[in-house]
Amino acid sequence: MPITVGQDSAKTRRTVTAGSQTLSYYSIPAAQEAGLGDFSNLPAALKVVLENMLRFEDGGRTVSLEDIKAFADWGAQGGQNPREIAYRPARVLMQDFTGVPAVVDLAAMRDGIVGLGGDAQKINPLNPVDLVIDHSVMIDEFGNPRAFQMNVDREYERNMERYQFLKWGQSAFNNFRVVPPGTGICHQVNVEYLAQTIWSDTDQNGEMVAYPDTLVGTDSHTTMVNGLAVLGWGVGGIEAEAAMLGQPISMLIPEVVGFKLTGEMVEGTTATDLVLKVVEMLREHGVVSKFVEFYGDGLDNLPLADRATIANMAPEYGATCGFFPIDGETLRYLRQTGRDEDRIALVETYAKENGLWRGAEYDPVYTSTLALDMGTIVPAISGPKRPQDHIALTDASAAFGTEMAETFKRPMDKSVAVAGEDYAMSSGKVVIASITSCTNTSNPYVMIGAGLVARKARERGLDRKPWVKTSLAPGSQVVTDYLEKAGLQDDLDAIGFNLVGYGCTTCIGNSGPIQKEISDAIAEGDLVATAVLSGNRNFEGRISPDVRANYLASPPLVVAYALAGDMNIDLTAEPLGQDREGKDVFLKDIWPSNAEIAELVEQTVTRDAFLSKYADVFKGDDKWRGVEVPQQEVYDWPASSTYIQNPPYFQGMGTEPGSISNVEGAKVLLMLGDMITTDHISPAGSFASTTPAGQYLLDRQVQPREFNSYGSRRGNHEIMMRGTFANIRVKNEMLDGVEGGYTKGPDGQQTSVYEASMAYQAADTPLVVFGGEQYGAGSSRDWAAKGTALLGVKAVIAESFERIHRSNLVGMGVIPLEFTGGDSRTTLGLTGDETVSISGLDTVTPLQEVPCTITMADGTVKEIQLKCRIDTEVEVEYIENGGVLHYVLRNLAKS
Repeated sequence: MPITVGQDSAKTRRTVTAGSQTLSYYSIPAAQEAGLGDFSNLPAALKVVLENMLRFEDGGRTVSLEDIKAFADWGAQGGQNPREIAYRPARVLMQDFTGVPAVVDLAAMRDGIVGLGGDAQKINPLNPVDLVIDHSVMIDEFGNPRAFQMNVDREYERNMERYQFLKWGQSAFNNFRVVPPGTGICHQVNVEYLAQTIWSDTDQNGEMVAYPDTLVGTDSHTTMVNGLAVLGWGVGGIEAEAAMLGQPISMLIPEVVGFKLTGEMVEGTTATDLVLKVVEMLREHGVVSKFVEFYGDGLDNLPLADRATIANMAPEYGATCGFFPIDGETLRYLRQTGRDEDRIALVETYAKENGLWRGAEYDPVYTSTLALDMGTIVPAISGPKRPQDHIALTDASAAFGTEMAETFKRPMDKSVAVAGEDYAMSSGKVVIASITSCTNTSNPYVMIGAGLVARKARERGLDRKPWVKTSLAPGSQVVTDYLEKAGLQDDLDAIGFNLVGYGCTTCIGNSGPIQKEISDAIAEGDLVATAVLSGNRNFEGRISPDVRANYLASPPLVVAYALAGDMNIDLTAEPLGQDREGKDVFLKDIWPSNAEIAELVEQTVTRDAFLSKYADVFKGDDKWRGVEVPQQEVYDWPASSTYIQNPPYFQGMGTEPGSISNVEGAKVLLMLGDMITTDHISPAGSFASTTPAGQYLLDRQVQPREFNSYGSRRGNHEIMMRGTFANIRVKNEMLDGVEGGYTKGPDGQQTSVYEASMAYQAADTPLVVFGGEQYGAGSSRDWAAKGTALLGVKAVIAESFERIHRSNLVGMGVIPLEFTGGDSRTTLGLTGDETVSISGLDTVTPLQEVPCTITMADGTVKEIQLKCRIDTEVEVEYIENGGVLHYVLRNLAKS
């Protein structure tokens, strides 16, 4: 479908010739010549947004000349000018966990628009949408040659209803493509194949236009593509649906933090070690809702794979994105991964013509800066429950001992025999070692490094410890290609790192069960078992219900920890094991040199491999091609399905919006602490038959073996609302010493969060949730907001919000509010037994402070001020409509 640009944009339109093509483009230098301001000192990341304003400038209906001039003011004011703008990304990327509910919403919107007297065909993506199925494969089988095929077979067995629904969506909606299971992880597929850095398409006049490739994705690690100079970040499915339906994203011109990299990595260190340090530094600096742009001569020594690793973890350092400008390395990677030569020529020429090229003179204005000499990086891990908790490898075993004493409050010396085995379990034993996640499996340097560690260990006769569940889940089939060409897959297989699937697996909690006898021993001893993974998230309760301490590490270190089998072992000083002659083998004995790794990367990571593996990326295997679906524009919701149900959002909706209501006499559903992540809020991972979600399935004759995971059932709101706030490690401060999804019901007695919510809603009692700092950190899970809304929560009151979750709450009609004046749940002495009323919402303006009355259990009253985090005028309209999708649906029905 042709792109539509603003009618007033032609004044900055120029042409560019690259390779065999001549295209139009919107010129930032031309805008400067036209007197719109000095844009020469803007960071490249912000110039991408500025180009978007030039291309869609329409005389003020959406984008005005004043919006464009604001970017010049940003540079003149030292990197600050928080003006509200309307930004339109070029495309949308989804994965299946977040994509299924998004397609469910689109299908429900078709029903809704028909109910409002409109045309179902008006509900179609206007921007290209790619959905990659990567979140569904679980590690049921591991450590043997059958693992991959058996896990794939089980994946289809579990998820056929979901896959039928997605194939229906692919046939029913325009501009919507599905990458089948077993292909790779969406962010790696995006970097290796989908992304183009500079895009081109026809406009409504039939002319070819070149413009920066931009996107939003329904996964927080969409930021990975910023390593390829493609501006993208994660949003909730709600916001992505609005974007694909042509609704601009309302945002403030962001601050941009410059991160200067100098020097080069030293022998024995990896990109993972670098990114863990970057995460620590940027979390300390404070970059929430800001862009981070990396610059400095250190980039000359940083391969694009390493850049992608750093960009991938932007959610972990809290930024909207971590951007790398276009330079020679960008072009080299595009060529290596099989992009067309005309495209590569366009990227270079366009970037140089429009000021997006990082040359030797590149030195823009930033809001603030910090710097890192990469020569100071040391091997490291991060954990046990936050990515920013950086630990030098030399300190890792001692740090675990400290965590045992201070955080977990467990004795270190307790051990429990494992039934039928000749070993015992004790705290610190590594029960999961997983090479997983797009963060690192996209990087051939660390993957080849892991293979070489396995080869050298195998040569010395070392093997994984018998209690360690090992797995290898690459982010694309290209990884398997080069590991096999290098002969390293055989070495990985020999110590248990067999291929288990192409998907996110352990990183998102799809680690599968560990051996029952080991699980029983851990539970019997109340032990702190550990997991080591090459992922990006290690939040509490995320990786496995049997594991309390999770550590992020490079793939080579994951292999090393599988060999050692225990976090209490100092890998830098103690032996990993003994060789066939009984001699101690240390990590330094099996660690490859940088030269060894580079040589194998050069030999095995080829352009031909990328061209071959992505030649039929949308075709899929025989199983996918065999999935049959009906051809119909409105979905026929199967009443018996426990995976896909018609959500209640649009049922009974009128043609006109309402108004924002004040909150009167609300009760407290939960009282939560700092760093409550979307993992704590949104249902994820496995669940037991004793949970409300488990009971729901048992009532429908679904047996526990078929429960699958919360993530796979995100298309069924009945299950998801039952699992909201039900994480096994969430701590509700209304209850003493209780973990899990529990609270007080209307009678003051402990009950599940779901049951309390239903009782309050039956009595027409509104609810609020209290939280601490960084509320909603982590994944871009729209169900963290959807579930909150369906539980009857009208407002969330916290000390601060992470960007994506705040936006998602607004998108679902839930009002986010922040304490002011040093108030918090602790300074106010809140227990959760209070009654809360919030006024001023019926006339609220963006970022306004509103009064809140808190009536304590003893009848005393406290009056405080709250900052309403409805940040923009259009967000006010979203809340008035009941959410962003209601807003879009009403507008489409009227058009």
